Amino acid sequence: MNPSDDRLGRVRARPMSLAPQGIGIGPVRVRRRYGLHAMKSVFRFSASLLALAAAPAAFAQQAPAPDAAAAEDSDQITVTATRAPVNIDQVPASITVLDKAAIDRNQDIGATELLLRTPGISISRNGGYGTATSLRIRGAEADQTVVVIDGVKLNDPAATGGGYNFANLLVGDASRIEVLRGPQSILWGSQAIGGVVNIVTAAPEKALEGSFDIEAGSRETVSARAAIGGRTGPLSWRLGGQSFTTAGISAIAPAFGGKETDGYTNRSATGRAELALASNLSVEVRGYYSRGHTEIDATTGDSSDYSLNEEFVGYAGVNLDLLDGRLRNRFAYAYTDTDRDSYGPTRARPLSFESNGRNQRLEYQGSFAFTKRISAVFGLENENSRFRSRSPAASLATPLPAFARGNAEITSAYAQLSVEPIDGLTLNGGIRYDDHNRFGGQTLFAAGGVWRLSTGTILRASYGEGFKAPTLYQQFSEYGNTALDPERANGWEAGVEQQLFGRALTFGATWFERTTTSQIIFNSCTPSSTVPLCFVPGTTTRRSGYYSNVSRAVAHGIEAAGALKLGGFTLDGNYSWIVAEDRSPGTANFGKWLPRRPQNSANGSISYTFPFGLTTGAAVRWSGHSFDNAANTTRLDGYTLVDLRAELKAGDNLSVFARAENLFDETYMTAYRYGTLGRSIYAGIRGRF
Repeated sequence: MNPSDDRLGRVRARPMSLAPQGIGIGPVRVRRRYGLHAMKSVFRFSASLLALAAAPAAFAQQAPAPDAAAAEDSDQITVTATRAPVNIDQVPASITVLDKAAIDRNQDIGATELLLRTPGISISRNGGYGTATSLRIRGAEADQTVVVIDGVKLNDPAATGGGYNFANLLVGDASRIEVLRGPQSILWGSQAIGGVVNIVTAAPEKALEGSFDIEAGSRETVSARAAIGGRTGPLSWRLGGQSFTTAGISAIAPAFGGKETDGYTNRSATGRAELALASNLSVEVRGYYSRGHTEIDATTGDSSDYSLNEEFVGYAGVNLDLLDGRLRNRFAYAYTDTDRDSYGPTRARPLSFESNGRNQRLEYQGSFAFTKRISAVFGLENENSRFRSRSPAASLATPLPAFARGNAEITSAYAQLSVEPIDGLTLNGGIRYDDHNRFGGQTLFAAGGVWRLSTGTILRASYGEGFKAPTLYQQFSEYGNTALDPERANGWEAGVEQQLFGRALTFGATWFERTTTSQIIFNSCTPSSTVPLCFVPGTTTRRSGYYSNVSRAVAHGIEAAGALKLGGFTLDGNYSWIVAEDRSPGTANFGKWLPRRPQNSANGSISYTFPFGLTTGAAVRWSGHSFDNAANTTRLDGYTLVDLRAELKAGDNLSVFARAENLFDETYMTAYRYGTLGRSIYAGIRGRF
């Protein structure tokens, strides 16, 4: 398996989710290693919360539930990617929130297509649906984004960068999707350098309820989704499932010889249940399962190869409220398991690659309301990761190689304090200490503020730090280097948003900057190389490459957005200018664009709902050019895509819909040599009861 990647060296939305994103300024970062002293400080801080709990409750309020999968309980736009429900106007960092209405209105099948409509997001995909898909936030690496489903952080420890492959993530039973931009390691730990994508599945609200979506269209594509749930006394539950299949396109673009289609099939299921044992005590379980079968091509052209991807996410938790809700506690166990296998049917030994990555996480999270204006979120985590992978030879005469194996453990403590010193002004600050069993201690800081003026103006500013430990693959695979150091990052943002006419009109802009150091890259070895790392450690056996810390990357830019809603008419759009560059001193690529990251991109949409229930709309996405390689010698041209969509209410609980994607059949690439979907037509029916 080729380990090379495209790293260095080689809501109700606001409205419709496209509304202005905030930015933040922060103090100059000061880096120190506090070791156990920092851990003890956090413990003392947590203990002080319990001591203060005895204070009079006259000025206290109930703390928000400490759960990133909590459901909205009011008409306000809330954010749970902050690890506790918070009004969107009290979040210092830039954020986009898509509620169920926005998700349905866009009609996208894959989560990637939906996220791509929001500011600061770019993707690259090695073909059609199901092929390797990388999502980048503000020009950060794809594996520097944390993905969360119902409060469980997802990543594959066996993946090259240890990140999450968006290829198999369908919209499914999602009721809300949030994108939190900028370094978020205080609350989400390692990997949250680019930002966080938080997906919340639907929670039941009625005694019995259900929903379904069925659609079909181009390339024999069929998608069917259904869910049912309800509340019965102290028990609430919901089950959902989705089946998706398509004949697909050639993974290799036709211009490079791709002729046969490469199909994709995905089956997924979600479930959740919560049982109230007392007015202040409940237990819950959640689960997510996905299995994808993807036909793939060789790098040189068509092939009969295929890959299987199986993901399982499990969660069990206990929620305990104390002191009339002023102190809320969550104790949880989370488990993720990802299996990836590749097969070449024409090989004597069909299995060409197999890997497994597992995470086990123990969590305690609490939230405490000191007063109506002062609250805190804090917690402890222990995460244990394991991986194994190997690439068997095609010849049956060659014995199966031993698995490359590795494991890591990280124990963390964090706390974030939020204060409202005067009406309309919210300030917060946080600290996190991570103790990695291989890389020691790391202390991170963050701070930010939001000022909501009576004029409808919102000023945002925030500063955050992040770090990402080398992945198990980067350390222990056949290309591994156990001497790697963690990647480190710091970033700030500042911005302004204006709301007029009761949020009917919003517009604003955000400026951000981020610096990443000690970035890990893959280095190729020539057959004659004498570099020690070009040999398998402890042997004279050559290898094709290795990982090392040699890179420095910087990113800065502007995100601007606006939205207007006037009766049944909605108009919104956003523009992102993101400069992401290799700034590694003394290298040939100094000042070059990071691969597959366009500097300019924009989205716009318009829709109108007629009184008789018909909604029609159009959307356009424009992306400027980018480069496929670190040397910027392979150019990916810019492109413009136009979509049309319509939906007609056929009753109180039923509607029919249709859409045309890439209406003008634009030919483009997000990864060199790989194909993309041409004009596509879909139609379906949707029910909610």
